[in-house]
Amino acid sequence: MPKRGTKASGRWAPHLAGGLLALALVFTIAVTTPWHLIDLPKPDATLDFTAAQIARQNEFRREILPWSTASWVIWTVVPLLIGFSPLGRKMYDRLGIRPWFLRVAVLVAGIALIANLLSVPTDVMAERVSRKYGLSVIDWRLWVWDRGVGLAFTVLGVAVVVVILMALAKRWHQGWWLPGAIVTALLVLGVSFAYPVLVEPRFNQFTSLPAGALRNDFLQLAERDGVPVKDVLVADASKRTTALNAYVSGFGSTRRLVVYDTLLKDVPPAQVRLVVAHELGHAAEDDVLHGTLIGVLGAAFGVTLLRLLLGARMGDPRRTGTVLAMIVVGSTLAAPVQNLVSRKIEARADYHSLRLTNDPRDFVAMQKDLAVRNISGLDPSTWRYWMFATHPTPPERIAMGRAWARDNGGSVPPLAKK
Repeated sequence: MPKRGTKASGRWAPHLAGGLLALALVFTIAVTTPWHLIDLPKPDATLDFTAAQIARQNEFRREILPWSTASWVIWTVVPLLIGFSPLGRKMYDRLGIRPWFLRVAVLVAGIALIANLLSVPTDVMAERVSRKYGLSVIDWRLWVWDRGVGLAFTVLGVAVVVVILMALAKRWHQGWWLPGAIVTALLVLGVSFAYPVLVEPRFNQFTSLPAGALRNDFLQLAERDGVPVKDVLVADASKRTTALNAYVSGFGSTRRLVVYDTLLKDVPPAQVRLVVAHELGHAAEDDVLHGTLIGVLGAAFGVTLLRLLLGARMGDPRRTGTVLAMIVVGSTLAAPVQNLVSRKIEARADYHSLRLTNDPRDFVAMQKDLAVRNISGLDPSTWRYWMFATHPTPPERIAMGRAWARDNGGSVPPLAKK
């Protein structure tokens, strides 16, 4: 028989591991997040946006936010109502499927499908608002395709994690959390690495930026920045939206720098250069890899929390709904912290672009033009800012451009026409 000390250590091991992972997560976020870059003046949208532009943004948000918020509420509440009530177990019991892991996967898909179907009306209304304001140009068949593919990837990812954790709990009972934390962390790492080559091509086609002055300028900018960039990819975003964007995804051999084709069509080259310099800032700081490592620690911590809350009951497939509900609660509670870190990382990339180009006037003009074109929120409510804002607001980003100009002997006059 096992010794009493062994049993005691086994009981305390997940508590100790959870505490250490929480400390590691807090320490990593605290140390790697750029909390302060430059002293900023108070953001003021009226300096750069006309009354008409501010009114249009406010009107757009007044029309779209009730629908987008309703969709978010549906996707949050449906798993909670099913998972934290007897309904989740009843749904599992009524699925006449064997073996158990297939039943779990089907139940995960079923709960997601219910939320998806309930949110169709609100998402359609939000899409209609985006079309009304000229932001969306996607045809409905492609809209349905995107929705279905996104749902499939979500269900696949969540179902794989839940099935693996339950299988481990069936095998190791109380000790399942350690291999579960390791496997989940590796899955987060693998998905982040493979996302650019496995997921992104399901939504967009990518082509190399054609040879010419613009491509040469981008590659020379990257070389001067010390960032190895073999290619700049162009996404065919114009079949879905008129919005302007660029991004960096992946890390290591899958890292890619992508610009929207809309950005290349309608934006002055100097401003496009600043957008690329921003993305080079992400690459130079390995922001995707750092974010992935934080995700790895967060995933491992989440698994230890499941162990502390469920124990060996994690091995009961009838608790699939409960596990999903707990995942939703954890994701919702983590969102403000994730967004805070993301905003600081994005601000550092803005700062990087200013240092690399030393062009604060075009930077401010670019931030204004992007905000007008994308109908970006200029002054979101506090709760929306914390729950959904992954980037600083346009006035905050413009304030950084002015601060950079101020600290380097220059100035950027207001852009709003009085």
